[in-house]
Amino acid sequence: MKKVTIIGLAMLLLVAMLIPTSCIPVGDKIAVIPLSGSITSEGGSLLFGSTITPGLVKEQLSRAEKDIAVKAIVLHIESPGGVVAPCQEILKEIEKVKQTKPIVVSMGNMAASGGYYISAEADKIVALPGTLTGSIGVISQIPNVEGLYEKLGIKMQTFKSGKYKDMYAGLRELTPEEKEIMQQMVDDYYEQFVAVVAEGRGLSQEQVRSLATGQLYTGVEAKELGLVDELGGLDTAIDLAAELAGVTTPKIEYYERPSKSLLEALLGINLGSLIYAIQMRLLGLSGQDIVLLQTLSRTYPEPQYLALLTPLP
Repeated sequence: MKKVTIIGLAMLLLVAMLIPTSCIPVGDKIAVIPLSGSITSEGGSLLFGSTITPGLVKEQLSRAEKDIAVKAIVLHIESPGGVVAPCQEILKEIEKVKQTKPIVVSMGNMAASGGYYISAEADKIVALPGTLTGSIGVISQIPNVEGLYEKLGIKMQTFKSGKYKDMYAGLRELTPEEKEIMQQMVDDYYEQFVAVVAEGRGLSQEQVRSLATGQLYTGVEAKELGLVDELGGLDTAIDLAAELAGVTTPKIEYYERPSKSLLEALLGINLGSLIYAIQMRLLGLSGQDIVLLQTLSRTYPEPQYLALLTPLP
């Protein structure tokens, strides 16, 4: 009899070890996921710190989706936006998880352009009265560095197989035809933005176009225009998420960004960017030279859903 009891206890212990902790009831939870920085396909940069990437968002949303105790999700967004394609990837992840669990967006100081784009399909959007949001539009810039190269004594020879292949190089003035091509591209992305906002906010595309002038709105203005649902902070968003999930006394679980190395945490930049900066310094380049080099290396005009408060790098 004692032998049977021991075997039974051992079996129970084995089963307990095999059950994922996310399957063990711990009470209803609301997951709060912080998303802070510009939106890009890569990690943090030397100049612009932390970023929001599709990989990061997918990882955090997947964690919340798999946790059976999580009944709703709050995305705390602080972002001026960023590159179009990563914004679209992130929105698709939000749309997918939204099918199983309510998602509420809590806007911080700024959730504009791409920051608003990734918010548009949430079940509810909460903004502070002083939040800067909106900036619905697209921007793409091509720096013309031809004059700078002349001053530096640099002459570029271009060999191309396509008529427009060098139009993005920034080494000459664009022709009227090329400017029209760029504008058509920007207009196409603009219409995609308008369609997302119209669907997410239950507005007609004509209504959205009248708002989509690229201007920023305060939280108060955004609520009046139908771009957000409620005015309030993170607590308001959590309460709203709990209400949507039918939860009365949830436990709040604050997710953290994936851990960085100690050096990255202390300096606030990506380790790869730091190594790049050190390499440039070893070559004798000054800090100003490094910034200039990064600017010149980004002449390709990635269209951006970005609230442009400073010139693009």
